[in-house]
Formats: sequence, C-alpha cells, structure tokens
Amino acid sequence: MRRREFLFGYRRHPHSTHRRLIATIALALETLTVCSVGSAAQPLPRSVLILNQSTPFGPWQNTIIATVRSTMNQGAAEPVTFYMEHLDFSRFKGQQYLSSLENHFREKYRDKPIGVMVAIGPVALDYALNMRAVFWSSVPIVFTAVEDTYVTRGNIPSNVTGVTMDQSLGRMIEAARIVVPDLKGFAIVGTRLEDQIYYRNFANDLPHFSRDLQFIDLMGLSIDETRQRVSALPEHTAILYIGLNFYGSAAYVAAEVVPLIAERANRPIIVDAETFLGTGAVGGFIVTPRQLGQDAGRLALSILQGADVSGIPITRGGPRKPIFDWRQLQRWQVDASRLPIDSEIRFREPSIWDQYWGYILAVIAAILFQGALIFWLLYEHSRRTVAEANSMELTYELAQMNRFATAGEMSASIAHELRQPLAAIASYGSAALNWLKKKVPDLNEARAALEDIVRESHRADDVIKSVRAMFRHESPARAPINLNELIQDVMTITARQINSNNIVLNANLTDNPPPMVMADPVQLQQVILNLIVNAVDAMSRPGHWARILQIGTQVRPDGTVVTRVTDSGPGVDPKAVEKMFQHFFTTKPSGMGMGLPICKTIVEAHGGTLTASPSKPHGMEFLIVLPLASMG
Repeated sequence: MRRREFLFGYRRHPHSTHRRLIATIALALETLTVCSVGSAAQPLPRSVLILNQSTPFGPWQNTIIATVRSTMNQGAAEPVTFYMEHLDFSRFKGQQYLSSLENHFREKYRDKPIGVMVAIGPVALDYALNMRAVFWSSVPIVFTAVEDTYVTRGNIPSNVTGVTMDQSLGRMIEAARIVVPDLKGFAIVGTRLEDQIYYRNFANDLPHFSRDLQFIDLMGLSIDETRQRVSALPEHTAILYIGLNFYGSAAYVAAEVVPLIAERANRPIIVDAETFLGTGAVGGFIVTPRQLGQDAGRLALSILQGADVSGIPITRGGPRKPIFDWRQLQRWQVDASRLPIDSEIRFREPSIWDQYWGYILAVIAAILFQGALIFWLLYEHSRRTVAEANSMELTYELAQMNRFATAGEMSASIAHELRQPLAAIASYGSAALNWLKKKVPDLNEARAALEDIVRESHRADDVIKSVRAMFRHESPARAPINLNELIQDVMTITARQINSNNIVLNANLTDNPPPMVMADPVQLQQVILNLIVNAVDAMSRPGHWARILQIGTQVRPDGTVVTRVTDSGPGVDPKAVEKMFQHFFTTKPSGMGMGLPICKTIVEAHGGTLTASPSKPHGMEFLIVLPLASMG
C-alpha cells in the first residue's frame, strides 16, 4: 500500500518517508520492549490523551470526541481523566510548528501520566507514533477515522489498534449514480486533494473514473467562484463535496460551506460525512462520527481495564449506511424507490396524516357517529311529527265521531229544552195580549211579559248556538264561565234521560265563592255531558241497586275547583280502571273506547286533570280538577 505523501503538512519523497517511519517504529518497538519488562504488571493510569488532527471547532471531530468521552464514562467503574489537543495540521505546517508542539507537550505533560492515546485521523496517528517514541514509549494508541487504505498490518506496531473507515471515490460515484441514473459526469468541490487530511487517496482513483465520466475539477477555488461554477454545471452531473476547509488565508468549517454551495448549485450534492447532511446535500453512503467514536471509546476503555493491546485486532470500518435528505430528494425529483433497500431517509416532512392519524381517525369516527345520530334523530323526529299529526287528526276525527254519537242522545233533550222556552214564549205572548186587550191596558204587566219573551228567546238561541258549534270544526273562544251554570245546563239537557231511567239526581253545587273557570263552554259541556251519559248508561243496566247520580262542585284553597260525578252503578273491575283513559278501551258492548280519552284530553288542554276511581259500596267516581279563573 502507498503511504501518504504528506506527514504533518510536509511534502516528502515516498522512499524517504518510508525510511524515516520504519526507523521511528523500530525505535519505538525497542523502547517498548525495554519498558514492558519492568512495567507489565503495573495498571495503566486512568487518563486519556485525545489528539485531533483538525481544528477545535469542526463538528465531525467534536462529535467523535464527545462520543469517545461519553462511551468511556458510561462504561468505566472509576472516573477517567481526559486531555484534549487540537493539532490543526490543515492550517499550520513546518518544522517550527512541530518544534513548538514538541515543547508544548514536553512542558504541559511533564508530570501528567498518560494511560491511552486516542488519535483522530491519519495525520494524528502519524504524529502520535512519533511523539510516543519521545515522551510515552509504552503508552498504547487507539486510532479512529482512518481510511482502510492507509492502515496495513505491516506498518502499525503491535501496541496500536483502532477502527478504520471505508472512504473511497468509488462509493461517492455509486451514490451519484443512484441520485442521477443517467450520470455522465461529476464535479469535485472542496480543498485540493494534496491539502486534504481525509480525501488524499481520491487521487489514486480519479484516473479510473475519469475514463467513463467527465471530471470537472472545482477544487481549490474560493467560495464565491465555487458558487458561480456550480450554478452552471451541465446536465446529468453530480457534485461530490469533500470539504472546503480554507482558501488562501481564510479558514472555513467544511460543514458550514455546504448551504452556501447548495443555494446556487444546479445539480445534486453527494456527501459521505454525516455532518454534511441537513444543510443542502442529498446524501450518499455516509460515515457516522458517532459510530467511530463509540468503537474507539470501547477499545480505549478495554485497554484501561487491562486488556492486552496485542490481542485487540484493528476493526475494519463496516459498510457505510445509505442516508439521504428527504427534502433534497424532493427538490431534485429523485424517486425514493431507486434508493437502496436499507436506506435511511431523514428530514422527511410528515404529512398531516403521519402526525395526527390517530386524531384524524377519531374525528372522522366522531363525525360519522354524530352524522348517524343526527340522521337518526331527524328520522325519529319526522316519524314523531307524522305520528303526532296523525294522532291529532285521529283524535279530532274521533272527537267529531263522539259528538255525532252523542248527538242522538242530545237531540231529544235539545228538543225538550227548546220546547220549554218556546212554550214559555207562547204563554208570555198570550198573557201580554190579554193585558193589552183590556179596556184599560195594563202596560206594566204587558211589559213584564214581553221581557220574559225576550229572555226565553235568548235561551233558545243559546241552545241552537251550542248545537251548531258542536257539529262544526270551530268552538267559541275560551272565556270565564260559571261552572255551576254550565252543569245546570247539562242537567237540564239530560233531565228527560235521567227521569226515564228512574235515576235520582243529587246536585250539590257550591256557590260561595262561585266556581269560575276559563274554558271553552261547548268542550267543557261535552265532558260533563259524556260523564253523565256514561253514569246513566251504567245505572240503566239490570240489577238490584239504588240508582243515584251525584254531581257536586267544591272550590279548594289551592285555587282549583273540583267537579264530582258519582254513580251507584255496578262499577268496573279495578284492573280495568287503569285502562279506562286508553284509546279504544271500553266496557260497553257497543262502545268505541274514545269518549273518556277525549274527555281527558279536553280537561288537560284546559290545564286540569280527570281521574276515575271506584265508589263505595259500588259504582264509579270521576273527578275533574280545573284551575279557577283569575278575575282580577
């Protein structure tokens, strides 16, 4: 394997480099042999010197350092002391700088024993091998972030181990072909290869890949010139970014340059370091500094705990993980299906569904449930509305039927009632004529007779109006009425039917105070009439009992008036009493079962109640409770 042409920043002839390195290694081995005889049994100091070949503010190296420390601290049973040196070989070179470093180490670590040295990068490894021969001849070295091509078993002492990384131009070209399937060229952006501390081996591979692909050299340019050049690259080209660290006297953090280039680049940017991701690069086969730091930290800790360095083989870097930036894949319209199966896609912007799918499903379920519930409620409301309309229509029709049914019963009483005022009118008219035919007419008597005629005619007119209202779809408006007078009118109408059935009528109508109610007189008259007719029918059945009909009114202190209609008929089965107000329930052979439900509806429409209960020793009692009318 070819060794690097640069050691600590100086260009050397390859043979001269080999000879000096071999001499240094020989001296180190000789010293190590002498020292190991007397100190083999001595435990190593619990201190680690970390040598970073780059600047102190690079995210790549700082991530490795932080991971080494955290890995060792987590696994160590006792505290470990860490020393840190940032060699900054990318910017400082020359024998004078090396001499100053040697003096620095000599004075700084004069009384500081070192247990393990950790070298980050190939140049730091070279420097650690040389410095160990001078200051710490027996101290084991653990290296990391050194490419595979640099390390061979023939040029690494036995008390040195570490972890390498797979870093090659071929891997970046492979990633470029994934992103740009019809790749025809590649442009390399960054510090020139001879000034690089990680990518120098790319020079060996360039001739091979330049035969099939167009190579565009954009290395060693300023940031402004680089931005200008990457904005005008030809089609089917990919940009390989290897880190722009400095130009002239200006120094940069390579990761911070990526967004400046990506802002102007007209082609996708391929990278191989994790710290270059997230700022404009598409991605590629990535080396992760955390993994390098963890591997190095575990090796260093095992050595501090007594492991024999010669028994710890060098860990070859595993295959790089394909990692890509979702945002850049979208920018360059890269189909994710072209990526390797084990690819990791970062910065994927989750959709609303990805973030809140659980909530969305819950909301959809709630909306569907609510919609179904609303639909069901509307359906039930519609059914109920139709049912109520049908019920009201049926009730109204049945009420009309009930009126027609009772019309026959009422006709005889109405005729008798009209016969009375008509007979009285005829009698009063005859009397008036007689008083006027006298030689000296008695005008006072004649006037009184005429007034009686007017009164009786009004009475007849009221009867006619009541009958007409009963057979029409309208009723007089509610007005304050004397319940006693209404009951007396009904008793007058039913007097002939009561007398013809040998029924004794007992009326106990309170008149102190008068029972005034706000009611529709025709409807309320229909209720009283229905109850009296039912009572008469019940007592007219064959049987041995006293036929007594009691009707009474009573004003209560709670502002209501009670009307009682009690008969002494055979009564009703107590179980049937509960069903008496149900539609179509009847105890009469020819009944329709609508009279009492209609009566109950009318009474409740007037704000009252209608109840029924067996009467002792037999018979039935109906109670109508109505609120008194406010006369204020």
